[in-house]
Amino acid sequence: MSSPALSLDGVGFSFPGRQVLAGLSFNVAPGEFVAVLGPSGGGKSTLLRLIAGLLPLGAGRVLVRGTPVTGPRQDVGMVFQKATLLPWRTALDNVLLPAGFRRGASPAERTRAENLLAAIGLADSANYYPAQLSGGMAQRVGLARMLLHDPDLLLMDEPFAALDAMTRERMALVLQKLWQERPRAAVFVTHSIQEALLLADRVVVLAHSPGRIVADWPVPLPRPRAPETMATPEFNELALKLRRLFDEVAA
Repeated sequence: MSSPALSLDGVGFSFPGRQVLAGLSFNVAPGEFVAVLGPSGGGKSTLLRLIAGLLPLGAGRVLVRGTPVTGPRQDVGMVFQKATLLPWRTALDNVLLPAGFRRGASPAERTRAENLLAAIGLADSANYYPAQLSGGMAQRVGLARMLLHDPDLLLMDEPFAALDAMTRERMALVLQKLWQERPRAAVFVTHSIQEALLLADRVVVLAHSPGRIVADWPVPLPRPRAPETMATPEFNELALKLRRLFDEVAA
């Protein structure tokens, strides 16, 4: 059995006067897609920032490919709730932003960025500026930027939460396509039970005050998943079980 791509061991974190996370332990295998589901205030976003090395650990360990996380890493990609595109850069140049921070994009990186934009249906929008992009288009640019350096671990913090329902569903299917073309470990934070079941191999459910794991369930639905998947009895049975659990931990 291969070593975990990501391993959390007793992870805890506190802000002054408030414990946010307590005793979180779970692994993510290479190529496994894990959704983290929980109520607001459960520490889901904080968890991702700890994994990404953007916050210092309060307790426990986070290992990426067996190495302790002590700060941001190039082999970890992250996308946030908002695309956070620079308004004075084109879509292509926003995808290339990580390269520009270091030394400027190489020809190979520029070619990869162009190929990523084509893969997500934005080849004709490469020279558009963020003000010319819809919300869904901007989030696709954010996904492409995350994938520029082909990271081994993907972290996604409710990247589609601000989108309307239909665009959100389409974006989930775009993400599934990108992930299936090159499976890698992924942790996807969401409030949406349907989104979690559409995308994930496993769903980890957090309670709050402080954030702790109350369930870690496999999602035994065949891939690729489609909107029709959400109409199947198997999907709806899993959704109902998660809804009941979610209501308990959110109370």
